[in-house]
Amino acid sequence: MATTMTVGQAAEATGLTRKAVRLYESRGLLPPTTRTAAGYRLYDQDHIDTLTFIRRARALDLSLDDIREILALRQSGIRPCSVVRDMLDARLAEIDRAITELAALRATLATVREATAPSDAASDEPYCPIIER
Repeated sequence: MATTMTVGQAAEATGLTRKAVRLYESRGLLPPTTRTAAGYRLYDQDHIDTLTFIRRARALDLSLDDIREILALRQSGIRPCSVVRDMLDARLAEIDRAITELAALRATLATVREATAPSDAASDEPYCPIIER
């Protein structure tokens, strides 16, 4: 008979929390588990492999929907590498946009900060003259 693990053992074996294991199961990322007579979930090696994959995919900041798509492709016998490459390209583009936006925001903040004077605190403006200009 194959070795099975409780949720705590599965979490420890995969570097996840129990809560994460339960979440991934509730979101349909894991195939259903068997249960003991007392109702405890039992995870086998296939579950452990899937949980490890999910942890690694989350470390790359892939969404649960992306991971679900990858798992579904793999379960249908399709090697999902080209889809994963597309997902990573899209994520890289998102990060590049965010970096550009943050750099522009930083430049604006630095310009506003450099233009402030200690006398701004004595202004008659109702809030803060640094922001109100």
